[in-house]
Amino acid sequence: MSLPADYWTRVDPAAIPHLVTDTVPGPLSEQYNARGMKYMIGYSGQVTLCPVVFDSGHGCTLKDVDGNEYLDFSSGIYVTTLGHCHPKVSEAVAHWAQRLMNCHDFNTPVKVALLEKMAEIQPWDLTGMQLYDSGTTAVEAGLRVCRVATGKSEFLSCYMDFHGKTGHAVSLAKMNPASGAGRSQGFYMVPRPYPYRPMFKQSDGTIDTDAYLRFFDEFITQATTGNIAAFVLEPVQGWAGSVFPPEDFFPKLRKFCDDRGILLFADEVLTSMGRTGKFFAMEHWDTRPDVVTVGKGFGNGFPVTAMMVSERYKEAINKISASTSYGGNPMACAAALASIEVMQEEGLLEHALELGAYFDRRMEQMQAAHPIIGDVRGKGCLLGVELVKDRETKEPFTEAGKAVYQRAFQKGLAWVPAGHILRMSPPIVMTEELAAKGMDIIEESIAEVEKEEGY
Repeated sequence: MSLPADYWTRVDPAAIPHLVTDTVPGPLSEQYNARGMKYMIGYSGQVTLCPVVFDSGHGCTLKDVDGNEYLDFSSGIYVTTLGHCHPKVSEAVAHWAQRLMNCHDFNTPVKVALLEKMAEIQPWDLTGMQLYDSGTTAVEAGLRVCRVATGKSEFLSCYMDFHGKTGHAVSLAKMNPASGAGRSQGFYMVPRPYPYRPMFKQSDGTIDTDAYLRFFDEFITQATTGNIAAFVLEPVQGWAGSVFPPEDFFPKLRKFCDDRGILLFADEVLTSMGRTGKFFAMEHWDTRPDVVTVGKGFGNGFPVTAMMVSERYKEAINKISASTSYGGNPMACAAALASIEVMQEEGLLEHALELGAYFDRRMEQMQAAHPIIGDVRGKGCLLGVELVKDRETKEPFTEAGKAVYQRAFQKGLAWVPAGHILRMSPPIVMTEELAAKGMDIIEESIAEVEKEEGY
């Protein structure tokens, strides 16, 4: 489907981006940053590389305090999947902000409607639910459920996955000295199939999914007590650079877990709610998880997340002290419910898949034309372009990634940095014309950096 001519986000591609200052960030952004950075410490890479100060957003565009208008290929770090300030979502939040902001975990009409909608949109039996206000909190709750449901205490996760910033969520991912002396007891990591950079290969050089599964089995035997409650994974790795698994991985992993009494925990905080053209990314591989966490685009910017548990294990939720102060408040439920309804009413899952087909074609053309592009990948509006110094050695080209990110941002594209991998998460309400405009800016920036680097 194509978006109607009067669609609320529609803007003239020739008018976006629109930069009015000689430099980006402009002088007012510089002034606000000087004030804010006296107190706020620990900004993300997005801010440190290009510290503009945003003032407003509409659909697929952002405006900063200097009046510069940007095309948004970030969605606020995978959050505003429906664009900025979708009228239906904004009105739903405003209604409950004036009626009832919080009543702890008592049911409300809007909460009940949301829970019923969440049951409706999934192809599985994830009928045990709890609502939260951050992805990390939902993940931590999911881990506790897995322990109670299985009577086991250990977890497997994968290299380069990201699951949050509290104790056990950190133990599921890459650690640094600030994380403490090491992982929490019972948390283990294994390599994940990465088609462009396979650790295990078949004789023809292609990735060997079965070899990974054999390694998992050996690892459980040799490195754990065999007390694995769950295998926890992102369906698509976000922080790692939009890394997609081989198509046969999740169906095989499902059987692997079933054969060993291990739960499959899909952390869909980043990938869920339309980003890939499905409500849940695991649908692409027709694979049923036992536990799912959703977030980011779930409320299109309002802080609302969820943990969803299979019918078979849902009573375990009663044993983990699952409720929170903010989770499931009426504003949050309204935002999530309205976001799902918008996707259904406006055919946006289908549109995201159409956009994905366009992005696939365009990225393949770019890869053919630019020697520093080693790999391209995507589903729907979750995309990645991997930059390398040499296609034979596949040496990461981190300097080029940083330069391309900054160059494109200064041309008016707001997007996501990730070292040598360029990450893109445009809103799924974007027209193909705007999508093409964004890709033009990226390709132009890559060409300029290539020339400067002597390619």
